[in-house]
Amino acid sequence: MTDSVKPLLTSAFLLAARGEPVPHTPVWFMRQAGRSLPEYRSLREGTGMLESCMDADLVTEITLQPVRRYGVDAAIFFSDIVLPLKAVGVDLDIKPGVGPVVATPVRTLADVEAIPDLTPEHVPYITRAVRQLVAELGGTPLIGFAGAPFTVASYLVEGGPSREHALTKSMMFGAPEVWDALMRKIAGIAATYLEVQVAAGASAVQLFDSWAGALAPGDYAAYVMPHSREVLARAGALGVPRIHFGVGTSNLLGLMGEAGADVVGVDWRTPLATAITQVGDRAVQGNLDPTLVFAPTEVMTARAAEIIEAGRAARGHVFNLGHGVLPSTDPDQLKRLTEFVQSYPV
Repeated sequence: MTDSVKPLLTSAFLLAARGEPVPHTPVWFMRQAGRSLPEYRSLREGTGMLESCMDADLVTEITLQPVRRYGVDAAIFFSDIVLPLKAVGVDLDIKPGVGPVVATPVRTLADVEAIPDLTPEHVPYITRAVRQLVAELGGTPLIGFAGAPFTVASYLVEGGPSREHALTKSMMFGAPEVWDALMRKIAGIAATYLEVQVAAGASAVQLFDSWAGALAPGDYAAYVMPHSREVLARAGALGVPRIHFGVGTSNLLGLMGEAGADVVGVDWRTPLATAITQVGDRAVQGNLDPTLVFAPTEVMTARAAEIIEAGRAARGHVFNLGHGVLPSTDPDQLKRLTEFVQSYPV
């Protein structure tokens, strides 16, 4: 056994994700790498988002920045939800202040069939970045990243971000054969993208379903869950813990767990104690309101303590925010939060 493997076996994050006893409650933050860090803003100046995600050296440095600054228990691979689509040739861009914008939205079966399947050869910079990161991180696990089929499909169908997802649901309900083909296509791309990261050394994966909260449970189960299950099953075959996170998904937590998660991410709207009763014998991740980082330190840490205490009832608990770090967050406050969680008695 190599020295690089030994620390990973005792990683608090991986132990919690597998439901095993931990030396301390592990903590990392969604969007811990990014706009809240001055070193990130300096590094990214003049470089577009997708261009940054395709530069292995830039990805490596950006991913490492919060690990150095905060001492968190896991790194999250710096990427974007639409990067795999860009890699296979979909004409899209990420516009500042807007988000992903697709030049020609998907409407027909022919549009779906025109999207190539992802292969490792499409993303050599991902393999290189992950290998570099694993070498640098040592005993700190790297979490691989992918967007879930529903959320990515929504961008493709709507042509960009949407609040109502009207076009997406119109296809889902009115053209089920096109919808099924699109979801199968995206599931295949997402699964391959995760497989590439794990093959290069990622120790866990997280599937982000940012827009799944727009769905009723029955529709999620019928039209979305089978495709998320496919992604998570292929990741699970690699033997790594799988985190499944969605926003506004308090009514879907049980289904998201059943889709194949080892760890169910919980946003801040649902009390962790409530979520634990819904997810079955699984670990949970979350779920401090990201705005509490703007509160006085004692208010923030008091709420964090409540969440840690609630997490004791779960099979395992990974502390996190209930969504991503906000751009105006004070990094020093996140450092205080990290130290508080890691020093809290288990």
